[in-house]
Amino acid sequence: MAALRHRRHALSPAMSTTTQGGPAAGTVAVLGSTGCVGRSLCDELLRTGHQVLAVARHPAPHTRADAFVPLDVATAAPKEIAALLDRHGVGTVINATGGWGTTVEEMHSAHVDLVERLVEGCAATSRRLRIVQMGSIHEYGPVPDGVRIDEQREPGPLTPYGLTKRTGSEHLLAQTRAGRVDGVVLRAVNVCGPHTPTASFLGAVVARLRALGPGEVIGLDVADARRDFVDVRDLARAAVAAVHAPVTGLVVNIGRGEAVPMRDLVDALFDAAGVDAASVKLNSAEVASKGGGWTCADIRFAAQVLGWRPTIPLGESVRAMWEAAAGTTSLEVS
Repeated sequence: MAALRHRRHALSPAMSTTTQGGPAAGTVAVLGSTGCVGRSLCDELLRTGHQVLAVARHPAPHTRADAFVPLDVATAAPKEIAALLDRHGVGTVINATGGWGTTVEEMHSAHVDLVERLVEGCAATSRRLRIVQMGSIHEYGPVPDGVRIDEQREPGPLTPYGLTKRTGSEHLLAQTRAGRVDGVVLRAVNVCGPHTPTASFLGAVVARLRALGPGEVIGLDVADARRDFVDVRDLARAAVAAVHAPVTGLVVNIGRGEAVPMRDLVDALFDAAGVDAASVKLNSAEVASKGGGWTCADIRFAAQVLGWRPTIPLGESVRAMWEAAAGTTSLEVS
């Protein structure tokens, strides 16, 4: 595989990778703080000594933060967003909102309208704020099997999810080049680990296994696909690193750098659950994904600019996903 060609090294003043350190964090606002990614972000920020403002449409008992504000950023006026950020002394916003969505309109609202309003709100504050956008590897679109996706790849998403996520990310980067905000996009692979939502494939499998009664048999449709998965806690560490790192105007891929067969992940779940293989019938299925049957992120740039590498093995991540689901309903809330 050819070495990375980092065109980013010839950057404009608004897109610096100098070693002088990133901006002062101030309070960190986490949008979508009640969802799977948001709650891990809040936990990691608190663990590392940050002041945390949690923002979501509705409160949730599991949210840990110094303060919580109920707000739908996708419909809020930019002046309202600016006033909120100023009132709490926010220096950085991590946008962990959004979800898969079921319609194009829902995805456009969550991935485009929200980002546009957030940027306008941040630009209207009394200082230049950093926005860490939790993007998606699916912004690149499908790639041939065996290809490691690096940041130099030209995005070509084909699905509404990938297209709207890419549009939101590109808007943030354009406004960063214009000097209005200090933005960085983390394009994350599929997420696993504790509190993975039931809207995801693995989360749905966990829920079905948890509901499996004695002597019952369930059928699971598993595509012949290989995908990169990262533990949500590792993703949270990457985002916290981006709060301080000098990565203005950059896209950084976050993953494990491994394409794992989906059947291997399902088997790992069976092991974690202690489920008898005779209780589950695996059926072959067509690939139905937001970005294709193969994803594998090249994560060398993340190591270079964030000092970040994944540390949680997939087996441990799958076990944590199973244990966290005990007695809970793991729904994506934001």
